[in-house]
Amino acid sequence: MKAMWNPWHGCHKCSPGCKNCFVFYFDELRRKDTNIVVKSKTNFNLPLKKDRKGNYKIKSHTEVATCFTSDFFIEEADCYRKEAWEIIKKREDVTFLICTKRIERFENCLPSDWMDGYDNVIIAVTCENQQKVEERLPILLNIKAKRKYIFVAPILEEVDLNRYLQTGKIDLVSVGGESYQNARICNFDWIQKIYKDCVRNQVDFDFHQTGSNFIMKQKKYQINHHKEYSQAKKGMKYLKSLDSDL
Repeated sequence: MKAMWNPWHGCHKCSPGCKNCFVFYFDELRRKDTNIVVKSKTNFNLPLKKDRKGNYKIKSHTEVATCFTSDFFIEEADCYRKEAWEIIKKREDVTFLICTKRIERFENCLPSDWMDGYDNVIIAVTCENQQKVEERLPILLNIKAKRKYIFVAPILEEVDLNRYLQTGKIDLVSVGGESYQNARICNFDWIQKIYKDCVRNQVDFDFHQTGSNFIMKQKKYQINHHKEYSQAKKGMKYLKSLDSDL
């Protein structure tokens, strides 16, 4: 079971993967300025909200995708983050997935009792090309966190993660293509390479979406966004069928 919690909204483009960001895309449709970072008036305390029976609306054992319409470590949220950490600590029965492009700010944004990390927090870093792999993953490997993920999303080129996966410090790699207007190409060959490296290093792998412009076996496909996830599942089945060749 999964849920979404956006305690604040708004971000700034800081990386090649941000070029066609879905948050900016939808905010533009609403004539909203994404560069203005604001605390949520209605959902800041979402993990603590209860139903009429007094039960949490977000059930135990749920994975909560946290701050996916912003960045948990963005500067403008420094004044909100302490309270957000307190909410995360109170809900020890759910897992918070925090994905960032600002991993260099991690050490300066932690609660005082972080120690080796909260048991219910996963820290993920996005690396859309090899340059960002080399910039961000050394930092990710050295931080203190109970679980660490890599998101290669949107994948923009072939990337080599092998030496980082060999450390045994990465729990999962999730890969996906770019969606919506002007989406850049996602080539299945790139996905397959990462998958093989994950299998060899016993790291969990997830292909979560194909992107809108997808190439497989030298054939280009334009995929409706609502079908990107189901098509990626088919891609996962194909990859697993190749396991005997690895």
